Amino acid sequence: MLTITLPDGSKREFDQQVTVHGLAESIGPGLAKAAIAGKVNGQLVDTSFEIQQDAEVAIVTSRDPDGLEVIRHSCAHLMANAVQNLFPSAQVTIGPVIENGFYYDFAFERAFTPEDLEAIEKEMLRLSKEDVSVQRSMMSRDDAVAMFKKMGEEYKVQLIESIPDAEGLSFYVQGDFIDLCRGPHVPSTGHIKAFKLMSVAGAYWRGDSNNEMLQRIYGTAWTDKKELNTYLHLLEEAERRDHRKIGKKLDLFHFQEEAPGMVFWHPQGWKIYQVVKRYMQNLFEQNGYQEINTPQLVDYSLWDKSGHSAKFSEQMFSVESENRMYAIKPMNCPCHIQVFNQGLKSYRDLPLRLAEFGSCHRYEPSGSMHGLMRVRSFTQDDAHIFCTEDQIQDEVSVFIDLVYQVYQDFGFDEIILRLSTRPEQRVGSDEVWDQSEAALKEALDKTGREWQLLPGEGAFYGPKIEFALKDCMGREQQCGTIQVDFSMPGRLGAQYVAEDNSRHTPVMLHRAIFGSFERFIGILIEHYEGAFPAWLSPIQAIVMNITDKQAEYCDQIVDSLKNKGFRVESDLRNEKVGFKIREHTVQRIPYLLVAGDKEVAANTVSVRDRTGKDLGVMEIVQFEALLQQDIDNYSRG
Repeated sequence: MLTITLPDGSKREFDQQVTVHGLAESIGPGLAKAAIAGKVNGQLVDTSFEIQQDAEVAIVTSRDPDGLEVIRHSCAHLMANAVQNLFPSAQVTIGPVIENGFYYDFAFERAFTPEDLEAIEKEMLRLSKEDVSVQRSMMSRDDAVAMFKKMGEEYKVQLIESIPDAEGLSFYVQGDFIDLCRGPHVPSTGHIKAFKLMSVAGAYWRGDSNNEMLQRIYGTAWTDKKELNTYLHLLEEAERRDHRKIGKKLDLFHFQEEAPGMVFWHPQGWKIYQVVKRYMQNLFEQNGYQEINTPQLVDYSLWDKSGHSAKFSEQMFSVESENRMYAIKPMNCPCHIQVFNQGLKSYRDLPLRLAEFGSCHRYEPSGSMHGLMRVRSFTQDDAHIFCTEDQIQDEVSVFIDLVYQVYQDFGFDEIILRLSTRPEQRVGSDEVWDQSEAALKEALDKTGREWQLLPGEGAFYGPKIEFALKDCMGREQQCGTIQVDFSMPGRLGAQYVAEDNSRHTPVMLHRAIFGSFERFIGILIEHYEGAFPAWLSPIQAIVMNITDKQAEYCDQIVDSLKNKGFRVESDLRNEKVGFKIREHTVQRIPYLLVAGDKEVAANTVSVRDRTGKDLGVMEIVQFEALLQQDIDNYSRG
C-alpha cells in the first residue's frame, strides 16, 4: 500500500505506484487539468513522475511560484523549438530561467532582427495552441553525443561531453524538437499562454570572452495575459522613469568615457546630494555618532592585514608611489579601526559610533555599470559601532528604528527585513555566532514587524540584517544593512580595557542606511520621476514676472526667501508668462510664483504648484509658511 500525504495533512492510499498526474486526477479533474508539475518530498518533478513509495506530495499549478518557474523554463524550450522551425541552421546552446523570464543562446550565421523576433513569437503562439505533448526521456552520454553530432549541434555536443555520465542524461521532446535538460517541464505546450520576446544581445559561449559570440534572445513569461500586460506596463513605466533620462532632462549629472563609472554632478544634482548629506549629518549628531574623515590612499599592507586584498583584490584600484603600493580605499572599515586604535579605550567609551561620508572606489566591469545605480566611485553613509557583545542587541534595535524613520522621511513606507545567518565558511566560535544571531533575532522580534530568514547567507565574519525598500513600482531596492564583525577588529589590533582591567577585542557593527549616495539618489529620481518633494527639490520655487515692470519686485521676493534658507530662483526673461510656467512645470519645480501689477500693488504673489493647481494669491509670509510646512513634512505627505 502506497500512502501519500498532501499539504493539508490529508492522506491518500494507492494499491500501486502512481504518477503525479494520477494523484491529481484522484483529487479532481479540475486539478488534473491545471497541474503542471509536482513536489515530491520537496523536490520539483514532472507530472509524469512515478511515486513509488510513501511521500509528501504537492500538486503544482501555474498559480504557484514554482509553477511560474516551470512555465518560464518550458517557454525557453518553446522559443528554441520555434527558432529551429523557422531557422533550421540555428544551433541551440543554453537557455535558463532568469528573473521575470528566460533566455536562450543561439549560434546563427546572421544577426536576428526585430522582424525575426516577431516571427519567432508568432511560431511560439502556434505551437502553444497546438498543445504539443512534452515528454521526458533518458539517454546515455555516448548516445546523446552521437545524436547531436548527427543533428549538427556542435555546442550541445561540447556541453554533453563535459557532463559525467552517471545514470544517463534526461531529455525533453516536444514534437520533433529535443533538448538536453534536467527539467521539470509542463506536460504540454498549451500550458504556456502568456509570453513576449523582449530583445537580442551578444553573449559569449559559456560566458568566456575567448569563445565564440552567440546571440541571446530574452523573453518574459507569465501565468496569464493580465500578468504579462501588468509586467509590460511596469517596464514602460520603468523606462519612462529611468534616472539617466530624467537626470539628463533636469540637468542633474552626466557620465563620460574619460571617467567610466564616475559621476559628474551638475549644480542642481549636487544640490540634491548636499540636501541628502545634510539630512544624514543631522541624524548622526542626533544619535550619538561622531563624524570622521579618513584617507583615500592607504598602504596595501593595511588591506593585507584586514583580509580585503585576499578576497577583493580584483575590485581594488591600486597606485604605486615612492616604491610603495597603495590601494584607493574600496571601503572604510579598516580606516575606522585605525581611528579607534588611537588612544587606549575603556569599556566606558563603548559603544563608540564613528561615521564617515566615505568616498570609495571599486572596479566594476564595464558591462555591469548602470548609471547611478552601479558605479566605480561612490560615497557611503558609512558608520561603525564598536561595542561589547552584550551591547549588540540594543544597538541593533535602535538602528532598525532609525532605518524606518529615514526611509519614511524619504517617502518609502514598505520595507523588507531579512536576517542572514552563519555560512559554512566563517570565522569566530559557534558560541559567539549563537550570541550574535540571537541578538539580531531578538532585535527584529522586538520591532513587531515581519522578517525573513536567509540561512547561510551571512558574511564570513558575522550575521547581518538587510533592509530593502519598495519603490513606487513595487521593485525591491536593497539599501541598508547592519553586520556583526568578530574578525576585523582583532586582525587590526583593536582592544579596550574591560571593567576588570583585562583587554578585550570589541565587536564591530558595520552599518549603512543609504548604502551609497549615488544609488540612493538614483532610486529617488525614479521613485519621484524627478518631481521631488519640496525639501529635496534643488529649486523649491521659481518667481516669474509678467512684464519688466515687476522685475525689481521679483528680485526682492527671491532675496527675502533666500535669506530665510529657501532654494528659490527668478525667471525674468522677456517671454510670455504661460511659456515660462510650462517650462518650469516640465522641470518639476514644486511652486511657481507669478507677480503682475496687481500683486506688486498688494505686496502679494500668485501661487500655483507643479501639477497646475492654482493655490491663489498670497502674501509672502503666507507662502513662506506654506513652503516651510511642506518642507517640515519631509516626504510623508
